[in-house]
Amino acid sequence: MPPKSTAITYRQAIEELETILRALEADTVDVDDLTTRVQRSAELIRLCKLKLRSAEQAIDQVFENLDDDDDSEDDLDE
Repeated sequence: MPPKSTAITYRQAIEELETILRALEADTVDVDDLTTRVQRSAELIRLCKLKLRSAEQAIDQVFENLDDDDDSEDDLDE
């Protein structure tokens, strides 16, 4: 299993989750490794949720800025 990294991308996290899931579905995970993989999955899911929330906030900010720009242009037209 790859080492933990704070610089992991969303795509990398999803790919690692899919790899863990395939191993669990194929029943190739040793019982001794099961807890570690489940914990890593939880970390990856938290990371993905954080990245999604961050992206959502950034997109919301872009739209808010666009709305502010529209309001400023409307004020100039009056």
